[in-house]
Amino acid sequence: MVRTLIFLRSPEILRMVYFSYFQSVMSYCIIFWGNSHHSVKVFKIQKRIIRIITNSNRHDTCRPLFKQLGILPLPSQYIFSILLFVVKNKNLFQLNSQIHNLHTRSNYNLHLLSTSLTLVQSGVTYSGSKIYNHLPTQIKHLSTNVVLFNTALKKFLLHYVFYSTDEYYQQNYNVYAC
Repeated sequence: MVRTLIFLRSPEILRMVYFSYFQSVMSYCIIFWGNSHHSVKVFKIQKRIIRIITNSNRHDTCRPLFKQLGILPLPSQYIFSILLFVVKNKNLFQLNSQIHNLHTRSNYNLHLLSTSLTLVQSGVTYSGSKIYNHLPTQIKHLSTNVVLFNTALKKFLLHYVFYSTDEYYQQNYNVYAC
């Protein structure tokens, strides 16, 4: 669809087409399939569409294009969706402070169950807790207000443009300012 509308040469219209035809389908139930090995194929399609919208070469990097268009790459969209799920369903998760009475810096992190099963670790609750615990504290403190949290999280993810969850875990952003 994007390729057929390329004659318009208007990035704004192509961006709207992207959100209506691709983003809506891509983000559907992404918290369940976003960390599977099949998501790589969808991410490649997403990058191809971004290059079409910006009229870029197929060998150009897409990181600055995602920032320019204000579109989250698939891995960042997965992180965004799963964190919104965690914040909206905090009653399903336990804080470390609810498990023990020790005052530690990870007191307000979500409790991670000790498990070595890959099936459990790739599940929504475990990966959601792990991703939430790695958030900058400035954004974690906003989790009581979903609207502010949503805005700060999207700004954070657009700033870093993560291409994988491993890249998210490796990033050191103690100095990130919302």
